[in-house]
Amino acid sequence: MNRIARLRERLEEPLLVTNLVNVRYLCGFDSSNAALLVEQDRVRLFTDFRYIDAARAVEDVDLVQTKRAIIGELAETLKGRIGFETALPFEQYRTLASGGLDVVPRSGLVEALRAVKDESELALLRRACAITDLTYERLLDVRFIGRRERDVAWDLARLFHEEGAESFAFEFIVGSGPTGSRPHARAGDRKIGTGELVVIDAGCTVGGYSSDYTRTFSTGPLGEREREAYEVVALAQDAALGGIRAGLSGVDADRLARAIVDESEFEGLMGHGLGHGLGLEVHEAPKLSTESTDVLEAGNVVTVEPGVYIAGEFGIRIEDDVVVKEDGIENLSGFRKDLVEVG
Repeated sequence: MNRIARLRERLEEPLLVTNLVNVRYLCGFDSSNAALLVEQDRVRLFTDFRYIDAARAVEDVDLVQTKRAIIGELAETLKGRIGFETALPFEQYRTLASGGLDVVPRSGLVEALRAVKDESELALLRRACAITDLTYERLLDVRFIGRRERDVAWDLARLFHEEGAESFAFEFIVGSGPTGSRPHARAGDRKIGTGELVVIDAGCTVGGYSSDYTRTFSTGPLGEREREAYEVVALAQDAALGGIRAGLSGVDADRLARAIVDESEFEGLMGHGLGHGLGLEVHEAPKLSTESTDVLEAGNVVTVEPGVYIAGEFGIRIEDDVVVKEDGIENLSGFRKDLVEVG
C-alpha cells in the first residue's frame, strides 16, 4: 500500500479516516459506511454487517466488524491520542471526544496525497476523457433547436452510456441563451432557440475518476457581442494552457486567464475561478482561483475553464482537463474548441 506508506510519513499520531472518498483512495474499499485507522504498524478497516463480506477482499488491513454507528463504537473501544479529519461532522467529533479519546484535528492530509495522481489514476482519467471526446463528437448530431434543455441532457446521458461511461460525474449543465449566464444552471424546460449560445458542461467516471468538460455551441448566426465574448474566452484559455506548469501558484494560474478577460470589454464578468482539481471527486485540490492557497505540482489534474457571463443574456465557458507537468501540461481533452454551430 504505497499510499498508506506515504500517509504515514505525514502522521504525528494515528489518523482516523472517515471521509469515504479518502477511505476508497487509501485501501480501495468503496462503501457508504466505513472508517480507516492508520497507525504506524497496522491499518484497521471498520464497517458494519452490510459491507463486511465485500470488505474481506481488501488486502493488508485488519478488518473489524462494527455496529452501524461506527463512530459511537470507536469512541468506546479506541484509546489514546488519535487524529481526525476536520470534515468530520461536529456531532461525531463530540461522540469521539466524549469517549475519553485525545482527539486532534488534522486537515487535508489525505487530500494532499490525492492531488498528485499516479499512473494508474492518470490511465483512468485519460479513459474518462477519451469517452467524453467521443460523446461530444456525437452530440453534434443531436437536435438542439426547438427542444428543451433537459431533452438534450437526456440525449447526452444516452451517448455517454453508449460510449462506455460507468456513471455520470455530475448533473449535466445545458444552459441556453439567458440560462447559460448562470455558471451552474440546471437543464430545464426552456426551449432552445435559433441564434443562441448553448453551454454544455458534462463528464463521466471510469473506475471512480471523473472527466469534466465544457463547450459552448451556437444555434445559428450570433450578434457581434456574443462572437467577441467567445473570442475573449478562447484567448483566455489559450493563455492559461500555455502558462500552467508545476511551481505556479493557483492565484497566478487564475491570473493568466483573468487578465485577458479583464483587459477586454468583459472586465469583471469571469465570476468564478479558473479551475479545480479532478480525481475521485469532481472538485478537489488544487484550486486555481483568486482565493487559492495552493501551488501546482507535477501530477496534478486540473480543469482550465475561463468564462464570461452576462446576466439575463448569455454565458460562455470553455473547459479542458489537463495534467500539470514540470514544464507545462498534458491536455487530456481532445474535442474541438472553435465555435461550432448545432441545429
